[in-house]
Amino acid sequence: MILRPGDRAPDLTLPDQHGSVITLAEAATSSVLVLAFVPFAFSPICGDELAALDRWQASMREDAKRVDVLVVSVDSKYTLAAWSQQTGTGLLLGSDFWPHGQAARAFGVFDPVHGVAERGVFVISAGTIVRGRQVARGVMRDFSGDFDAALSSL
Repeated sequence: MILRPGDRAPDLTLPDQHGSVITLAEAATSSVLVLAFVPFAFSPICGDELAALDRWQASMREDAKRVDVLVVSVDSKYTLAAWSQQTGTGLLLGSDFWPHGQAARAFGVFDPVHGVAERGVFVISAGTIVRGRQVARGVMRDFSGDFDAALSSL
């Protein structure tokens, strides 16, 4: 079941592209966290979404809103490090490689047929409460609209 607004987000522990360990509870303590699941690094739509999220986070910070973005895929931390370096992103990338898809499963966006996360994105406030969500299949997501509304309510 896909998490909905009002649900408590499960705590996750994932390695990031730098080899550090990140937890959802720590990431969501001092700011709003936008958690975006993508199927694979280096795929065309995922690359476009990564760039859009990078721009979106920068615009939120220009507006003095404390928003952090965590992008999660089933790729290894080494693949994510290469993707981060190639794209020059400033976003934090989390590896849901092993146990395979555990984070995506916890949020209800794992596709077991293809072994990847669906394109789910969640706005999470301090206290790890889901404030907004969007799930798209096979198309690039719009990272405004619902998220701007969710952010303005915090």
